[in-house]
Amino acid sequence: MSIVTRFAPSPTGYLHLGHVFSALIARRCARDAGGRFLLRIEDIDPGRCRPEFSAAIEKDLAWLGIDWDGPVRVQSQHLPQYRAVVDALAARGLLYPCFCTRSEIAAEVAQSASAPHTPDGGPLYPGTCRGLSADERTARITRGDRYALRLDMARALAAVAGPLTFAEAGKGIVVCNPAQFGDAVLARKDAPASYHLCVAHDDAVQGVTLVTRGIDLQPATDLQRLLQELMGWPAPVYAHHRLLKDRSGRRLAKRDNAATIRALRASGKTAAAIVRLACEARECLNAR
Repeated sequence: MSIVTRFAPSPTGYLHLGHVFSALIARRCARDAGGRFLLRIEDIDPGRCRPEFSAAIEKDLAWLGIDWDGPVRVQSQHLPQYRAVVDALAARGLLYPCFCTRSEIAAEVAQSASAPHTPDGGPLYPGTCRGLSADERTARITRGDRYALRLDMARALAAVAGPLTFAEAGKGIVVCNPAQFGDAVLARKDAPASYHLCVAHDDAVQGVTLVTRGIDLQPATDLQRLLQELMGWPAPVYAHHRLLKDRSGRRLAKRDNAATIRALRASGKTAAAIVRLACEARECLNAR
């Protein structure tokens, strides 16, 4: 089987060295096996993603000499495909409308002694709207109340056979626990489909066989594996790598103003020097 990997950044800012590190790992895995390396722009969140960042991603990668195979897949150009998945899950009774606001959920969760949270860092939804009658749901939708579509986790787990697992490269089989996400949101008005749904869908559509990404995203694999099983999509092998950190020990992240590739370039760093930095970091992590 031919290896297909992908680099799938979200255009919420400019690329930094951590992105280059991740892209090089994915490309190396594909090239060493004579496979394909794909680029995907995950711009499904209109509130945070910007077209100028999408364009910059391609320009920065090209300047660095990081080439990819085939056309770039841009998620915002495929909204009907995601909607079809949402409709298919809804038709099976696996989704329900939730009319709670984020602040209402946070307030309700705060009243709990344990204040449970999901792996994404948000409060674990307590299921407030799960028990609403069909008539009440219809009435609220008809009068224009805003709502999100949530996965009924209990029903979803009952719909799959046996325990969910995934293969982690070099480590073996890992047992999944998607229930830790609770009744996850799969669609809302300002984002027609969730990150998890779009990622699982696109990996299947693009024939991705090996997902390489940061260890911080490993918990997301549990929920994505559930969606793969529900939709009959193939399960890739996963390889979650360590994260690059700054001198203070913090992971490189956009929100912490990690030095961007553009800033490094403006400071006089050559493309070869930046790639070398990322490669050295990769070899250092592999040696641990």
